[in-house]
Amino acid sequence: MLKKGDKKLINAWSFYDWANSVYSLVIGTAVFPIYYESVTEGGNGVVQFLGSEWYNTTIYSYALGFSFLIVALLSPILSAIADYTGNKKRFLKFFCLLGSLSVMMLFFFTGKENVWIGIVFTILASIGFWGSMVFYNAYLPEVAFPEQQDKVSAKGFMLGYVGSVILLAFNLSMVMMPDLYGLTDATLPARISFLTVGLWWIGFAQYTFKNLPNNPYKRKPEKDFIFKGYKELRVVLKEIKTQSQLKILLISFFLYSVGVQTIILLASIFGTKDLGLETSNLIITILLIQIVGVVGAYFFSRLSTRIGNISALKITIVIWAFACVGAYLLNRDDPNVYLKFYVLGAFLGFVLGAIQTLSRSTYSKLIPDETQDHATYFSFFDVTEKLAIVVGMVIAGVVTSYTSSLKLFILILGVFFIAGFIVLSFMKASKYVK
Repeated sequence: MLKKGDKKLINAWSFYDWANSVYSLVIGTAVFPIYYESVTEGGNGVVQFLGSEWYNTTIYSYALGFSFLIVALLSPILSAIADYTGNKKRFLKFFCLLGSLSVMMLFFFTGKENVWIGIVFTILASIGFWGSMVFYNAYLPEVAFPEQQDKVSAKGFMLGYVGSVILLAFNLSMVMMPDLYGLTDATLPARISFLTVGLWWIGFAQYTFKNLPNNPYKRKPEKDFIFKGYKELRVVLKEIKTQSQLKILLISFFLYSVGVQTIILLASIFGTKDLGLETSNLIITILLIQIVGVVGAYFFSRLSTRIGNISALKITIVIWAFACVGAYLLNRDDPNVYLKFYVLGAFLGFVLGAIQTLSRSTYSKLIPDETQDHATYFSFFDVTEKLAIVVGMVIAGVVTSYTSSLKLFILILGVFFIAGFIVLSFMKASKYVK
């Protein structure tokens, strides 16, 4: 078994970001939202689901919010069971399989006539992705020492950016030049893209599964593991209540995650519906975000070693808040709106990977050195993020149902970033976090 801090172990852990980040880019941000919007926009965007009529953006927001709520409800007890039984890898594999297979099922979503396929498998794919992230993140304190964790966390995000851009470039070549591949069905390029995401995800994840340790603490669980897992959860919850710095970080993380994650999920729809941007404009912006994101993740991982995690996080939050105001001020009638959208995308790309990697590594550093319940600890981190997304998507659904626009919603998110900054200001320096 590879030892903690071993370069091969760190590479294997980081490589899961390479494997799964294609989901968050192609399905969560780029191809699928644009495809979904295009095949459901007829009839003023009204779709039939569960015997009722829904505005397409509203039902999409609610579906994603529902998936995050499921993960938030399941992950704490599943993580506690994983810690008690020592089987984090088994849970990681299960959610990876669920997510990758569900993404591939989106191939059969062709339009309004089977919109239920798009909604149901969007929910299941989201559960698979975010469920796997709970157990993936929990490995960080087991593969790297505290002084390594900023760089290791950043390495994962950088690999994810590079891998996802490679697959996205291939997918976009099909979407934009279908004749090159002999594709005549207008929906087929995007649908084939969904297949490639699932295959890429499950395929490259095998390297991670091969090298990550299972049951590193040699736990020997008893038969009543569900009850024991629940007890494990209560123990960790009690411990968290006594750790003021961890609580402050979680509250701040919740507030700014309402903004970060919902912007990622709805950026393409905002560009299409509110700004009237062409698909090519959105694609350029998305690629720009990914490329700049590599630089940003690397820069802020280095900056955090000089000025500390707290100060580095504050800088990223301020930039996000200004970006919200900038997005609200964009006007679809402005002939240069697409150029301003590119600039905004570059700013967001610079801090997107940074705020995510710093949040993950900062939380990891605050986990007690003596604990072996890393999955359970990280489940609270992930639950916080998922509940934030639920709140964000519900607000988005309500706002769009009344205004048919995301502009007001974007401005509201700026308030969450400001609140997150204020709460984070109460954090004090500790052994590993400064």
